[in-house]
Amino acid sequence: MKKIAVIGSGTMGNGIAHVFAQNGFSVSLVDISEEALNKALATITKNLDRIMAKGNLTEEQKSQTLDRISTSTDLRQGVQEADLIVEAATENVDLKLKIFRDLDAFAKPEAILASNTSSISITKIASVTNRPDKVIGMHFMNPVPVMKLVEIIRGYSTSDEVTSQVMDMSLQLGKVPTECNDYPGFVANRILMPMINEAIYSLYEGVAGVEEIDTIMKLGMAHPMGPLQLADFIGLDVCLSILNVLHDGFGNPKYAPCPLLVNMVQAGHKGVKSGQGFYSWTHGTKELMVADRFKKKHFAQ
Repeated sequence: MKKIAVIGSGTMGNGIAHVFAQNGFSVSLVDISEEALNKALATITKNLDRIMAKGNLTEEQKSQTLDRISTSTDLRQGVQEADLIVEAATENVDLKLKIFRDLDAFAKPEAILASNTSSISITKIASVTNRPDKVIGMHFMNPVPVMKLVEIIRGYSTSDEVTSQVMDMSLQLGKVPTECNDYPGFVANRILMPMINEAIYSLYEGVAGVEEIDTIMKLGMAHPMGPLQLADFIGLDVCLSILNVLHDGFGNPKYAPCPLLVNMVQAGHKGVKSGQGFYSWTHGTKELMVADRFKKKHFAQ
């Protein structure tokens, strides 16, 4: 497999395209917006420049990487030659099902269809195609060029051959593929999201403040960032969506999202992407600044 198509050019999509292109694959990056595609290429260029600054990439390698990426706003045209298609659209089940119906119609019969979903059932996604044995999950971590893990999710019908091919391809990207079965949240988010949710509950109930909660988890548990900062980084809307998938999928109240998280998302406070979450992200420095709303030591609402 040498030709890759990536659907969606946002944070995850451009990172996935970057990693494939840097490792010698021809990449077709597809999005509905020309503006989004141009922004993605600018981001990839900036990230390649960062790698060059560390001495891990030459100017020629950077140029070759960018030359391997083509862009398209036409889904049919963008995927028709691909051996592997990786969908990295918004974490919305209806959108993903529509995309996979179209991919099944437009892609060549032998093409593997992968989703970067972090929580939505691969079996459900596969069910809208005529090739469920060739549908699989490739859950990359953010930021994709840096993080080593790829969570490989086998749907109920995913074949051994396809799983082996995708595991081998992930190794070619310098990643560490780890296989799991298709249940709500898979492994990464089934464990991570309840922790984030519990941190939000600890804030909501006035147990401690934003900075205190994150400091305890960073220094006490050796986490590189605290759960509230990580939630802002992931996107509070994404965290809410994943918790809802877990809650609906297992029917267990322990996965019910904290009311504070629900209110924040409804108010448009989604973390880094919106400039406001548990921290303020609009001040233009790397210094962590707790959002004004949460500066009271014993916040509770």
